[in-house]
Order: sequence, then C-alpha cells, then structure tokens
Amino acid sequence: MEYIVEKIGMSRTISVPSTPVTLLKVVEVKVCEVNDGTAIVAYSNGKKMNKTIEGQQKKYSLSAEFNRFATMNVANTEAGDLDVAPLREASVVKTTFHTKGRGFAGPVKRWNFGGGPASHGHRFGRRTGSIGNAEWPGRVMKGKKMAGQYGNEKVTVKNKIVSFDAENGVLAVAGSVSGPNGALGRVKVVK
Repeated sequence: MEYIVEKIGMSRTISVPSTPVTLLKVVEVKVCEVNDGTAIVAYSNGKKMNKTIEGQQKKYSLSAEFNRFATMNVANTEAGDLDVAPLREASVVKTTFHTKGRGFAGPVKRWNFGGGPASHGHRFGRRTGSIGNAEWPGRVMKGKKMAGQYGNEKVTVKNKIVSFDAENGVLAVAGSVSGPNGALGRVKVVK
C-alpha cells in the first residue's frame, strides 16, 4: 500500500536513549477509480490548477481543493476516502522523496574536492584541475567527477515506524528522509 505524505521535519523521541525521527503528514487523498489494486487518486499540493485538471475534477466530481492526480497501489476496493488502516499495523516502510536541488554546482561542492593551496599567490582556487589523459584514449572518460547538476534526485530509504497518529495523520519514522520540509513524497508499506 502506498500513501502520499508531506515532510513536516525532524524531531526525536523522549525515551532514553532518544531516537531521531522524521515526521510525515499523510496527505488527504480521494480515490477516484480502482483497477486490480491500482488506483487513480486525487490530492492537493497547494498550487493553482489548469484546465486539464478542471476537466478531470468534473469527471470524478471532486471539489476545487484536489488539484493533482496520481496512480498508486491502495488498500481500497472502491472509490472514496483513502484507507489508512494498513499504516496502523505496519512496522517498516519505504519512503521516496526528491533530494534538495542545488542547481549547477562546482566539483568542490558536488564531489567534495579539496581545492588548491590557499596561500602564496596561487591561481588554483576551487577549480577541478586536470581532467584528461595523454595521447590515448584522447578524451575525457565517462563518469568523470566534474561540475554539473547536483541534487533533485529521487531517493528511496527503508525506515522503521516509531509511531502513527491516525487522528492527525502523522507518521513518525526512525532516521532521516531526503528532501526539504514541506516536500511531497510517497510512503510504501513493506511489513
């Protein structure tokens, strides 16, 4: 079973020794159609909707707050509110989020390069240095650590469930989860 969640932030338990936890809020989701366990669901991400989504909302007779659609595996057998009962019995989940995007980054930030010496009028700074080789093969090898796009990658992590507050829809998982606070991601029940 999958759920769309919003990352609230990190905290810790008050037990001794304390455990670092990530708090995830289960987003309110409406199941529109169910086909063999896979469902089309509607949820809100707080952004304006376009004409395509308005048409889908008319088709499924949804209110204006549900402005995004996704396909996922659910426990429901028919349309309506999403069933969160599997989260009460679950002990391990897989969380999938996008990491923080850092844009185009240099090799020092992206690959933790050391940079050059910081004294005596050097001109090296935070540059990459030599990247090629001699006569053969006469090109830069694939996978060379260089400047480029850093972050904004999909990362999946397995976490143990510490607690689940069904009334408020808050899930506390042990350890950290990628992405900034407020990011939307998915949680899949493993056990």
